[in-house]
Amino acid sequence: MMPRILEPEVMDEEEQCLAYAQADFEEENQGFVDRFREYFPDLTAGHVLDLGCGPGDIPIRFVRALSGCRVTGVDASPAMIRLAEEAVRKAGCVDRITLRCERLQSLALSEPADAAISNSLLHHLPNPLQFWYGLKKLVKPGSYVLVMDLLRPESPEEAQAIVDCYAADEPAILRRDFYNSLLAAFTEDEVAAQLAELNLSRLLIDVVDDRHWVVGGRIY
Repeated sequence: MMPRILEPEVMDEEEQCLAYAQADFEEENQGFVDRFREYFPDLTAGHVLDLGCGPGDIPIRFVRALSGCRVTGVDASPAMIRLAEEAVRKAGCVDRITLRCERLQSLALSEPADAAISNSLLHHLPNPLQFWYGLKKLVKPGSYVLVMDLLRPESPEEAQAIVDCYAADEPAILRRDFYNSLLAAFTEDEVAAQLAELNLSRLLIDVVDDRHWVVGGRIY
């Protein structure tokens, strides 16, 4: 197994963020929202925190799917937040989605959230324990959480093969970022060790395809 290779913590290039926002992540993003509804069918209302909300597609899909929920989307990239604000306005969801440009490490809420979601933030962080600690701190005891991220391949060659398979027609900058993100991602065993270290072993980890893992459950 190749070692983890860090990538920049924040996506702050305008071109980089625009390429990400324009990419076709409908299957992944809608699948993430559908998985939340499947895992936690009794959560139909409340305040949901989205850590690493990017250009806002998942918060928009989330409030459309769950009409009783409101979402606070957090991202450390000013460029991403600007794109998210535009998307939320166009979607007519300004009254149900709040956006904040902050780093997870310094994020504070006036009161803990009822649930939390996160897609593809963890691999950006040098210290993954900060993510899981922040998650525990930011939600109410017993809250539902769903986290999805990339799965680190066995080798750089395997990472390139994944990029070629799933992003062959995407812009070069997106292909570059996808490759670097795969190298910066965690293995299933590493994520399990992180959960154990922070006493989060009640959360269940599942490798759902050749490039993603998902962690879900209630956090106490």
